[in-house]
Amino acid sequence: MDHRKYNIYFHTHTISGIFIAALLYVIFFAGSFSFFKDDISAWQKGKSAVARKVKPEYNYLLDSLSEHYNLRGRNFDFYIKRQGNGTYVNLSTSQDTTISKPKSKPEGKRRGRGRGDDGDSAYFLYSFTDKKPASYAEGYDMGEFLYRLHFLAQLNQIPIHIGTPFGYLLAGIVAFLFLFALITGLLLHWDKIKSNFFVFRPWSKWKTVWTDMHTALGVIGFPFQLLFAVTGVILIVNFVLLAPFSDLVYKGDIDKLYEDLQYNRTTKVDYTYKPMQASFDMDALVGKWQNEWKNSKLSGIYIRNYGDESMQVMIEAKPDPRENFAGSGFVKIDVGSGKTLELKSPDKDVSYIDKVKSLVYHLHFGDFGGRPLRIIFFVLGLMGCVVIISGIMIWLVARDKVSTPGYKRKFNFWASNVFLAACLSMLPVTAFTFIMVKTLSRVDQSVIYNVYFYSWLALGIYFIIRKDLPLMNRQTLLLSAVLCLGVPIANGVSTGLWMWKTVQEGALDIFFIDVLFLLLSAACAFAYLKISVQAKPFKVMTFSAR
Repeated sequence: MDHRKYNIYFHTHTISGIFIAALLYVIFFAGSFSFFKDDISAWQKGKSAVARKVKPEYNYLLDSLSEHYNLRGRNFDFYIKRQGNGTYVNLSTSQDTTISKPKSKPEGKRRGRGRGDDGDSAYFLYSFTDKKPASYAEGYDMGEFLYRLHFLAQLNQIPIHIGTPFGYLLAGIVAFLFLFALITGLLLHWDKIKSNFFVFRPWSKWKTVWTDMHTALGVIGFPFQLLFAVTGVILIVNFVLLAPFSDLVYKGDIDKLYEDLQYNRTTKVDYTYKPMQASFDMDALVGKWQNEWKNSKLSGIYIRNYGDESMQVMIEAKPDPRENFAGSGFVKIDVGSGKTLELKSPDKDVSYIDKVKSLVYHLHFGDFGGRPLRIIFFVLGLMGCVVIISGIMIWLVARDKVSTPGYKRKFNFWASNVFLAACLSMLPVTAFTFIMVKTLSRVDQSVIYNVYFYSWLALGIYFIIRKDLPLMNRQTLLLSAVLCLGVPIANGVSTGLWMWKTVQEGALDIFFIDVLFLLLSAACAFAYLKISVQAKPFKVMTFSAR
């Protein structure tokens, strides 16, 4: 490789990597835990979705709602959770204006999904296990928190209005820059990729150790990281990617574009003001199509004009990725006549759009190989975190030279100090929040936000003030070892679900989270002991840390 190309690849890789380092670490760290989102939710609630399968009772849900609302003429949207133990329910204002008259809302306020109330509609989470409703904030858990953190959704609350939620846009930019860092990094090491792949010199100087670690783990994890960079860009910034097609082909009708891409389906039914004469058994209807699509899971149920002669029901399903990798299905039924108006099988009628969407979705979420594949993805995700940390250290040490002006060395140190404080404190803060959600009497969205972000801020500021990178490394490892060990203990003390009990009951999802944190605790304790005994002294030039 000639010198000019090497410099181009080197500087592009370094600049793109350092700009996104901290945010990319957050995305990889939170995304790694997001592979176990359902297991984390079961662990926090103390109710296994594996040990006891719950049969949804929609008739019971509708009867319960009828005690608080006049259901006639309303539209229902049921967004069924992946494991089928609950659903989000969106209940609209009635189409029958003689029954439902919404209260006027204050000027300037708008109702968003899951936020607010116009006095007659509702949006809530319903558990088929407890048969109880809860608002989105009340049903919020650590699984949802980490899942949304991995695409920076919490930053959407920042009042920056640029046409798309700020957090999503920032995550998309990070994913896009990550593509540059990956490709230029591969080109940078291409000539020596084979000879350097097996090189690791742990007893050499620190820059060499971090360089070997960065290169070896980067090459091993390259296919995984490239996969997540590409699919992440597609999933998080699809609106930006699709906007030109909306303007050119669909004359600006973005809703029509999303309907053709099967992201949503419009079901408009004219209200007749005539009561439906036929009886309606929702459990029987859902059960019929579940039996018809045995290798699929229901993902959504949509009712239009409930109780009216024009009432229609649409049921959506997705095939089990372990049985059928691509596909989606739906059926639209006229309830009064019992006629099937539209039908698409999730197993047989697989379109090109189904194949592309399924490929992107399943590769990103790793849900097609069961828990073993998700464990592999989890380990590879944490390896990505190590690559980021080693990259920061390479950047710092390479620039901490006598020939470098003092103000630049100070800036380089403080940038690395802040980055590493934010990154390394994530594991102990995460374990601490897991412990707190088991010990606090009330846990909802605001409690999780306060515990996680305030403890993260406090620990991060502490390490920044200490200005000692080796100390930061030792203390985060020690804190992580202690707090990760405390996670299964907190679960056992607060709920009585000790690991031996969850195994006996078949609650393997709860058992798995306890074991995961035990292993993380053991790994951190081992690393702490090793660096305390064997680690070589490392020190950034003295005045740069002042």
